Amino acid sequence: MINDVISPEFDENGRALRRVRSFVRRQGRLTKGQQFALDNYWPVMGVEFQPEPLDLSALFGRSAPITLEIGFGMGMSLVKMAEDNPTQDFLGIEVHSPGVGACLSSAHEADVANLRVMCHDAVEVLDKMIPDASLDMVQLFFPDPWHKARHHKRRILQAPFAMEILKKLKVGGVFHMATDWENYAEHMLEVMNAISAYRNLSVDGTYVPRPDSRPLTKFELRGQRLGHGVWDLMFERIE
Repeated sequence: MINDVISPEFDENGRALRRVRSFVRRQGRLTKGQQFALDNYWPVMGVEFQPEPLDLSALFGRSAPITLEIGFGMGMSLVKMAEDNPTQDFLGIEVHSPGVGACLSSAHEADVANLRVMCHDAVEVLDKMIPDASLDMVQLFFPDPWHKARHHKRRILQAPFAMEILKKLKVGGVFHMATDWENYAEHMLEVMNAISAYRNLSVDGTYVPRPDSRPLTKFELRGQRLGHGVWDLMFERIE
């Protein structure tokens, strides 16, 4: 695995450009199990970043509905979805290598063949590698809320990002978001409702109940016991 999640950009004078990013590049410490998984399972399930479109049918060896998950953390829910839906294919993107290693380990243990993972900036992957109108579902679960007001510009869900997701979804495809920060949920709703090419799947124009397709994580169950809220949003591409 090439451990370079950020492709450098330079201006006409050769100076590195600074870009606002939605994540902090912290690699963390790999456990022996995570390192073993990266060494042994990445060649089978890992996808290196290349600035050219992916052939998704070739990647999975078939044509099937494809779900892209952005920021899968340790990958537990992503692996569960792949295991429960063998007729669908799943591509996950995560910038932190311990999470990628954990996901690979879980996927190997579950013996799933319909999952591929990447370790790179999702914005670049969307721009360079994901063909337009190729995805049936995009998932963005519990992204960093950047809760301080001065950091809100770092939130990944902004209008340009939502428009990029729209391009990658098929007509009828769904963008599914979830957050446990009410302020971020309100921000998501405002951004998404402003784009006419999306249709909110909520019956009251706000949030949807957690669908069965999104597994509960230990983190979320703990939050429920503490009385924390979780907000799900689902928007369909209609044009």
